[in-house]
Formats: sequence, C-alpha cells, structure tokens
Amino acid sequence: MDYRKIKNYFYWLYFQYLMVTCGNDFEHWEQIVIHIVATTTFTMLAYTAYVFIPIHLHLAYQFFLQFLIKYWCGYCNSKLYNNSAD
Repeated sequence: MDYRKIKNYFYWLYFQYLMVTCGNDFEHWEQIVIHIVATTTFTMLAYTAYVFIPIHLHLAYQFFLQFLIKYWCGYCNSKLYNNSAD
C-alpha cells in the first residue's frame, strides 16, 4: 500500500470537513468546540446504528417471516384440502 496516498486522502477529508463547517474562519477555541460537537454527534450516530439497526432488522425479519409462514402454510393446506375433497 502507498501510505502517502492514504495520508493525503485523510488530509483531503479533513480539508473537506473544514470547508463544510467553515472551520478556517473560526478562532482556535471555536474550532475545538466544533470538533467536539461533530465528533460527539458522529460517535452517537455510529453507536445508535450499531445497537438499534440489528434489532430492527431482526424484528422486521420475524414480522415478515410470520406472514410468509402463515400465507404459505395456508396456501399449502388449502391445496391439500381441495385435492383430497375431489
């Protein structure tokens, strides 16, 4: 791997972050506050996604699996009963 490219990429990302937040126009103490708020927000977002998205995906899977089993078994049973009645 070319570490210079990786380092330049992170510098570019930091520069983009400064441009989006107008970080170059702030005083030093304002930059620190903005960095803390942005880092805290990103960390909370990542933690929330890590904790709650798998739970919601599992519940959605169980919800749709319940309907799939209900309608699939109902379809199989209705065909079975209709064929045996003939």
